[in-house]
Parts: sequence; C-alpha cells; structure tokens
Amino acid sequence: MRTGRPKAELVLTEEERAQLGAYARRSKTAQHLALRARIVLACADKLDNQTVARKLGTRPATVGKWRGRFVRERLEGLLDEPRPGVSRTVSDEKIEEVVVKTLESTPRGATHWSTRQMAKQVGLGRMTISRIWRAFGLQPHRAETFKLSKDPQLIDKVRDIVGLYMNPPDKALVLCVDEKSQIQALDRTQPLLPMRPGQAERRTHDYERHGTTSLFAALDVKTGKVIGACHRRHRAVEFRKFLDTIEANVPADLDVHVVVDNYGTHKTAAIRAWFAERPRFHIHFTPTYGSWLNLVERWFGLLTERQIKRGAHRSVRALEGAIKAFLDAHNEDPKPFIWTKTADEILASVARFAQRTLDAHGERT
Repeated sequence: MRTGRPKAELVLTEEERAQLGAYARRSKTAQHLALRARIVLACADKLDNQTVARKLGTRPATVGKWRGRFVRERLEGLLDEPRPGVSRTVSDEKIEEVVVKTLESTPRGATHWSTRQMAKQVGLGRMTISRIWRAFGLQPHRAETFKLSKDPQLIDKVRDIVGLYMNPPDKALVLCVDEKSQIQALDRTQPLLPMRPGQAERRTHDYERHGTTSLFAALDVKTGKVIGACHRRHRAVEFRKFLDTIEANVPADLDVHVVVDNYGTHKTAAIRAWFAERPRFHIHFTPTYGSWLNLVERWFGLLTERQIKRGAHRSVRALEGAIKAFLDAHNEDPKPFIWTKTADEILASVARFAQRTLDAHGERT
C-alpha cells in the first residue's frame, strides 16, 4: 500500500543530464545552483526525497521543492525567480558578464576586482556591481587559507578521534592536549583610554615586549574542564612535566585517552617511555595538518579572544596570572564543546574540497 503523496515522475533528456552535470561539477557555479543540480540528478536515479536529503546534507522539503519545480519548468526552474518590484534595467547577459569576469579574470595590475574597477570595465554603476556580487555570494576582497592533509592514515585517524568524541569508551576520560606556545607579554607604550558612551576603548598601535610563556592545556571532552600549566619553554621536558600534572589530576581508576598533534616534542623517546610505563594512558595523534580535530584548539581561541588579544601585561608573570585567572573562571562554570559531524561527513567534505581543488587547477592549466 502506497502512503503519502505520489512523487512527480522525473525523467531527464541527454541534454538536460549533461547541463545538470556541468552545473554540479563546475567549480565556479554558484553553490545553491550546484546543489539544485545534484538534487535533480539524484532524483532522476529513482531515489526518494529522504534518501536524497541524507545524501546531500539538506532537508527533504528542499528536495521536494526542486524536484517539483524541475518537473514543471525544467532547467529554467532551477534559476532564481525575479522578485517583485521595479523592472530590472540590467540584462541577464550583462549580469553573466559581471559574474564571469569576477570569477575568471583579474584587473590589470591587481589581484582581484573592486566594485569601481568592475563598474568601469563593464559600464555599470558601482552599487549595481555590489548588488550583483551580493546576489551571487561573491566577495573578491576576501580570501581564506586552507591546507589539505596528506597524511596516509588520514581516514583511520579521523575515524579514531571522532569516535572518541561521539562515542567515548566506558570508564575512561578523553583529554585533548596541546600547547599554546610563545604567548607574548605585551604592554602598550602609553596608557589605555577606557571605553565611554559613544567612544570605543583606545590604545596605541605600538607595544613593548616583556617576554613569552607557553600554556600547556588538557581539555576534558565530557565536562569541558581544563587542566593547565604555564612553562617558559615548550620542549619535551616541559611536556613530560605536564603529563605528570595530568596524571596527578585525573582519577586513578580510569583509562585516559590523550588526543595530541604531531609536534616533535610529543614523540620523543622520553615521551614514548612515559606512556609505555602507564598502560592506562592511550595516545591518539591527529592527522598531519589536522589540528582542527583537537578540541582544545577551540578553547585556545576563547582564551585569545577574551583575555590575551586585548590584554596589557607588563611582565611574563602578569601574563601568566591573567591566563590562570581565565582558567579558574572557566573551570568554575565549564561548558563542553559538542562535536556534531560524523567521520563520514568530514571525510566526504574533505573529498569534495579536494575534488574542487583539482577541478580548479585543471581549469587554470
């Protein structure tokens, strides 16, 4: 017995399948259009809305919307509909020219387009260019960094660490351990001017250095509490001392799973011997260039944002005191970070990113 509303039959011609494949694969396609194309292609493979939604990481209602619109309007239905209001004075061809130039070229003597340069190039107003860029999610002035891991054990390490976060072992602690090294004790060359109504806090642009310290921290994934200690250096000797601090602060009847990165001080003979003498401690290494898997990095971000970035410290001791005050305040009311992405979702995202990188490289060459 069939339940629910019947799905509209979706059959593609060869031309439609080819065009949808181009939308889905081309790295410079707007992401919302690429998703719509992938939805239609998956629906054409006789998959139901729920399955397509899980496969593409979207909602069943979204799948149903674009399935139905494609059946009614075919390829034209996947494009954004014009909104009500004054009739457009800029043609689709002109908009396409702006988008293609933005994505596939650069102005003479510059690395990216500005609204004024593009407006002069295509003969439109600067605000028109700005509206087109906003509509297509283009931000030529921005650039972000990335580093794909080449670790041959990437898949195994991602599954191992994410498994610890989402399904921790019984009678065990999961600790994310790392050091924030070379934290500078900086003081401004003149006194700060405090915030007042209508005026932000003011500080001089230059500063004086008064030395550095390194913070070793271990974040308990379950409770959010942090074990921390400052040392003036960050060698294997200091890391071993911090491991002793961890051992003294965790229950003796529990196994301890330690997540660390691949920094050299974590792999010396002395550190390996320390773990070999304590079988209840288990070490888990993040992939190369995969420090984002270590949750303590998120806590380091809070420390930087709320204490270090705007702090003024006249000595290393003052800096260490400020770090300890932040640590104590955090542990009085800890909040754990909740990991939500599964290993399969992470690996699929990495695969898509790697494929886009290869496609973009192929287009350039």
